[in-house]
Amino acid sequence: MLIGDLAEKSGLSVDTLRYYEKIGLIPKAPRDGGGRRVYDATMLRWIDFLDRLKATGMGIKDRLRYADLRGRGATTLTPRRQMLERHREKVAEDIARLTEMLGVLDDKIDLYRKMEAGETVDPSFENCAWTEHGAL
Repeated sequence: MLIGDLAEKSGLSVDTLRYYEKIGLIPKAPRDGGGRRVYDATMLRWIDFLDRLKATGMGIKDRLRYADLRGRGATTLTPRRQMLERHREKVAEDIARLTEMLGVLDDKIDLYRKMEAGETVDPSFENCAWTEHGAL
């Protein structure tokens, strides 16, 4: 597929794909007789994986390192696995922290609902409502 097709199917712009190639995030594409980049379907899977790494908070530096290792082939399986294991640990920690924060938000929302309904709440929380000075 040509770069325009890859852009459409991946959701990335042509400029982004060219930039990714320039910095080494995606491998240089072979060219056809007219000098146009030609990609195979495996590039879509690679771009999808890169997007997932980004969505989990992996920075560009680490994605570039991973892409470099991947480009070197099977001899880099161990460092790639180790990299993903470290990143997985970070993602698990992020999930635990976010889950805890979700509980805090749920508790605060529940408190406000009770206060709005006129229910009696612990007096130490009564200042959580709006006052003449704003939200506390």
